[in-house]
Amino acid sequence: MVAILNRQRRYPVRGARFRELLRGLAHRHRLPEAEVALAFVGEQAVRTLNRLFRKKDEPTDVLSFPIRRTAADGRFYLGDIIIAVPVSACQARARGHSLEREMMLLASHGFLHLLGYDHGRAMDAEEAEIRRLFLGD
Repeated sequence: MVAILNRQRRYPVRGARFRELLRGLAHRHRLPEAEVALAFVGEQAVRTLNRLFRKKDEPTDVLSFPIRRTAADGRFYLGDIIIAVPVSACQARARGHSLEREMMLLASHGFLHLLGYDHGRAMDAEEAEIRRLFLGD
């Protein structure tokens, strides 16, 4: 199951598109029953989380919080992804594509971190494949 939480009001978010993407990624990585939460937040919220969990007092575009455990209810909780929508909007403008595309890229990036990927060649290759399979690149 994919839970979508929109905790900001400035930018519209089409949750169904992100739910579809994350479900597709879970199937691709043989985790079709994984529980994932995706939250869209403002700049201050992500700055607070970044400060608390990464000791960096600045906003960032995406944070991932892996859980990777089966709970007492029998569900496998993969983790949570937090996307800062205002930061994503600035990046989208700078990169010349839509806000939704930027957030889709960030959601997939965050998902890979939940799986244990770290920045490097393996993550870059998987992101390229995700763009090809799910984003039409």
